[in-house]
Amino acid sequence: MKINLTTQDIAVISICSALYAVFGYLTGSISFYGVGLLPAVVIPAVFAALFGPWVGGISGAIGIFIRDMLVHGNAPLSLVAGVPPNFILFFLIGYLYTKNISLKQALTCISLAFIGLFVPSIILLPEMLTWTHVSIDAFLLTFVLTVIVSLVVIAVVSIRWKEWRSYAIGAVVGQITGSLLLSVTVWVVSPLFLSTLAIDAPIDAIYVLPIFVWTIATEIPFILLVGPPIIKIAHSPSNATIQK
Repeated sequence: MKINLTTQDIAVISICSALYAVFGYLTGSISFYGVGLLPAVVIPAVFAALFGPWVGGISGAIGIFIRDMLVHGNAPLSLVAGVPPNFILFFLIGYLYTKNISLKQALTCISLAFIGLFVPSIILLPEMLTWTHVSIDAFLLTFVLTVIVSLVVIAVVSIRWKEWRSYAIGAVVGQITGSLLLSVTVWVVSPLFLSTLAIDAPIDAIYVLPIFVWTIATEIPFILLVGPPIIKIAHSPSNATIQK
């Protein structure tokens, strides 16, 4: 896919990156039953849908790098474990948003996502609790209210509101791809960044899936539930001139 960024794209990337970084930093302490949440991810998701995959992907990559510099200041860790997953996540949202996804494709994607998230969570429940440092009640409540409810909402949206189907599936595919890359990368590079990650020893391979599931659980509700209303407002006639 050819990169063809206009002056407007560059300006929008600057705005989105700044919003993502600042809002991500300011909301870093938000939690639910002790579980840290990441509401800032909705910002590049919305920009990806409105202005295209390259704007979304580049904005997400730059924004998370700036945010990481404000939080932990470790540039190498951010460049290998933060920037690529964020670029892929928001690029895929912007790319799939423009596609005509059938109901069959949507439901198949949702079913695979449910199996891929639910099964590891049950099989690796002890590891989930160890990694997240929360009680089993808090974990199950958070999992139900984020992953399961989000997937149910995606299914309902795919059936009843076709215009949001592509965005919903983009959120699922992008989140799964980006989170998988993030979890594997963190595992691989953990021996090099013990102090920044606040761990005493390299992460064991068994924690790859818990990191994967937990990343999705703390991000996808905001992308899925908050994004569409904002995009709908932006698509209204009075705001149409700001879009490409």
